Amino acid sequence: MTRAQEILETVFGYKTFRLEQAQIIDTLIAGGDVLALMPTGGGKSLCYQIPAIVRRGTGVVISPLIALMQDQVTALTSLGVEAAFLNSTLEPWAQREVEDQLLRGELDLLYVAPERLVSERMLGLLDNAKLALFAIDEAHCVSQWGHDFRPEYRQLSVLAERFCDVPRIALTATADQKTREEIVGELKLAGASRHIASFDRPNIRYTITDGDKARDRLWRFLSTEHPSDAGIVYCLSRKRAEDVASWLCSRGRTALAYHAGLATEVRQRHQDRFLREDGLIVVATIAFGMGIDKPDVRFVAHLNLPKSVEAYYQETGRAGRDGEPANAWMAMRIGDIVTYRQWIDQSEASAAYKRVSQQKLDSLVGLCEMTECRRRALLAYFGEQLNEPCGNCDNCLAPPETHDATEAARKALSAVYRTGQRFGTAYVINVLLGNEDERIARNGHDKLSTFGIGEDLALAEWRTLFRQLIAQGHLEPAPDGHGGLQLTDRCRALLRGEADFQLRVQRRETPARKSRQRKRELQELPEADRPLFEALRSLRTQLAADNNVPPYVVCHDRSLCEIATRRPQSAQALHEINGFGDAKVARFGEAFIEAVAAFES
Repeated sequence: MTRAQEILETVFGYKTFRLEQAQIIDTLIAGGDVLALMPTGGGKSLCYQIPAIVRRGTGVVISPLIALMQDQVTALTSLGVEAAFLNSTLEPWAQREVEDQLLRGELDLLYVAPERLVSERMLGLLDNAKLALFAIDEAHCVSQWGHDFRPEYRQLSVLAERFCDVPRIALTATADQKTREEIVGELKLAGASRHIASFDRPNIRYTITDGDKARDRLWRFLSTEHPSDAGIVYCLSRKRAEDVASWLCSRGRTALAYHAGLATEVRQRHQDRFLREDGLIVVATIAFGMGIDKPDVRFVAHLNLPKSVEAYYQETGRAGRDGEPANAWMAMRIGDIVTYRQWIDQSEASAAYKRVSQQKLDSLVGLCEMTECRRRALLAYFGEQLNEPCGNCDNCLAPPETHDATEAARKALSAVYRTGQRFGTAYVINVLLGNEDERIARNGHDKLSTFGIGEDLALAEWRTLFRQLIAQGHLEPAPDGHGGLQLTDRCRALLRGEADFQLRVQRRETPARKSRQRKRELQELPEADRPLFEALRSLRTQLAADNNVPPYVVCHDRSLCEIATRRPQSAQALHEINGFGDAKVARFGEAFIEAVAAFES
């Protein structure tokens, strides 16, 4: 550990170890196996990087994300660590060169994807190399119940059999108790030392809003909270990611799409820009992981629901890795819940898998609908208790309004019970509304006392009520995996009249707030300066076309606002405008100065 402390200070520039790092590193250096659960930004990488440098041989890191392995290798080599990766982005000659380095013992760390590692060629290569350790990153991918299941991860048990003398560490930031046990079983880590740090990320503020007019809400969030910060926006589809990126650009933000459908070189270019440019927004698909180790991501926004609490935790965890304040913002769209449930129902997966997927989705919906501290619920999902409300989520900062919906809740629960606790939300709501339906008539449910007793509420109101009954634990999916609902023990007190049911009132935007938002978009530009602003915006469009670049590359709207109000008459004055450095002044300065002078004359 003396050598480990020296490397920590001289190579990585830190004075002390954090969380469980010292114990994990000590175990690996001594040749023991480890299961490590640490939050994103908690320093997981150092847990295997330092032992790999201390021990003789090469540390082999299995990572499912090409972006992340390339990012880490770049960071390590800049520190003087001998590191490389083997993946599909390398030319054949470059791959052979890395393999030769491995065999000559010249590498401290080698990053590979699980698909490559389990190939006989790669295993044969490792047989002939001196190995310091194996680090299995994103180990939750081994779980068939998880949100990132990768079948190749299950084949990594070969490491315990073929390289029994090489220590192994499995790392993840996202695993409930069931997933932890599956990691241990599948990777043959029964004897591993377990280190579980807190899942809490106190610097992240969690906010979940309605999905109605989600883009407008997102823009308001960006304008008020992060007008110039770097961040990630997640969408459900590739097309929406492209559309949202274009829309953000049209509003003056620098935004790039990032998804599996892009050409490799395009995706790499977008990644490089995100790492190197300030204030850039990446719009990514939920299905494609953003394995990018960028410490100053100030926000993560979801325009679509992730598939589970695990996915939500992992994706929001990419914000604020530097420990500084950050935001996790999400718009909850009812359509996403319907889409996911359809995918689950229509998939060819086993009934057990469908049931678990539905339960995970319901847990996420519950997190969205709850009226109490979101952080406490989020941590409780992973088996960690927070004794007090966090004070840093939307429900703590602005407790939601509720109203007594006890009578309606009892009607809903009664309808679920009387229809046999085997039908889904849509069916039960149709019974409550008294809708004529062939299935209802065939089942005789149009003769029930609950048929038509819910006509005082609209369809949307009943959907909201059912979501919150599920969220508060009064209803749960039936175990047959067919999407039906059943009562829980918790609902007994409500049905007996021993408890009431408070329904969350959805927060709505007011016209006044929308009006103020429109003013903020123009930086509250004085009326006298708006004609110049419009002229400058037209000039920017022309300059962008002449130089074959998007308008936001020339300058942002906030720069145009500054020019319109300050009206610089020289290159030196233009240098004082936000966003105008030497290159931009040299390239576009004369045109802007002439436009200001023409307006002044």
